[in-house]
Amino acid sequence: MSRRRIAIIGSTGSIGTQALDVISRHPDMFEVELLTANNNAGLLIEQARKFDVNDAVICNEEKYAEVNEALGPGGIKVFAGMQSACDLIAGSNVDLVLVSVIGISGLKPTLAALEAGKAVALANKETLVAAGEIVTGTAARCHAPLIPVDSEHSAIFQCLQGEKSVIEKILLTASGGPFLDSTKEQIANATLGQALRHPRWKMGAKVTIDSASMMNKGFEVIEARWLFGVDPERIEVVVHPESIIHSMVQFADGSVKAQLGSPDMRIPIQYAFSYPQRLYINTERLDFGELKQLTFRKPDLERFPCLALAYEALKKGGNAACVLNAANEMAVGAVLLGKVKFSNIPAIIERTLAETAFAAMPDIESVYAANAEARERASLITNKYSE
Repeated sequence: MSRRRIAIIGSTGSIGTQALDVISRHPDMFEVELLTANNNAGLLIEQARKFDVNDAVICNEEKYAEVNEALGPGGIKVFAGMQSACDLIAGSNVDLVLVSVIGISGLKPTLAALEAGKAVALANKETLVAAGEIVTGTAARCHAPLIPVDSEHSAIFQCLQGEKSVIEKILLTASGGPFLDSTKEQIANATLGQALRHPRWKMGAKVTIDSASMMNKGFEVIEARWLFGVDPERIEVVVHPESIIHSMVQFADGSVKAQLGSPDMRIPIQYAFSYPQRLYINTERLDFGELKQLTFRKPDLERFPCLALAYEALKKGGNAACVLNAANEMAVGAVLLGKVKFSNIPAIIERTLAETAFAAMPDIESVYAANAEARERASLITNKYSE
């Protein structure tokens, strides 16, 4: 395998920093061409120097001077704004772009990379949730690989390697989050601290809240529909608290393939970088003699209504999933600021879905329009809950 040149959109977040850890362990296989960050200028400067990148982009234009002053004298070209990142992706010799920012902000760089024929390692759920048909259509038209990084979708992707059989069912596993065994009443009274206490994964605050509400699993159902071309009725969520089986695929003959491994996000990140090869990584190995049990249960949609809302939005189609995502972003943002309770999230989303104009066949402009309208409506609804 020739040395792959990588751009990381969102290098200072959880996925971005783990991706750089992977790259640092295989300097003969990977090199970093471009790094971007939203606000964390200090860490971006540190990363750019360590990996001797060609270009660095700080999306918050107010911090451009700080980054440029630190990196410019060393020969690293510094730019400001996400549009700069998109332009650099399209015009560079980058082989693969890791999109690991949070929210719909990942849509523009993903489309820019695909339009330029670059492989995209996608670690941004919202891009496919908001515009799945547009994104996968662009990837197909431009013959650009779209490789999932989420552990569940990477697992499905791995299970499908070499298969020519019909997918009968996708089985998405879920840890169950911090409220796995909580009652409906306990969830209704849950504090922010409790919602942020994930038992398995270390993630950013927004993703952790999505895990607690199981909206992250709803998003993953929508992603799976677009990534693998499977109807919603054939995508099933299975709660698996041990997080050893990362997801499964059931085929036409009833056989089921599963991908197992330690819960370490570096594994799917590295596989996306090295695909179709596998490289060594110093993760904890499974000891089947020590595994006491692997348990499974069906998700409780009464306790976790966000998952039901995601299925409903997917089945409705059009811009419904985009609205779902925007409403969730606003609701979770309000929770993290302490303006509303964690348990208010489903109601805010449901009302936003009901009150936002529906478009059956949205193009990219109407996706952004629906996102803006839904965010505005969700903000108004959230304010009512905070009064």
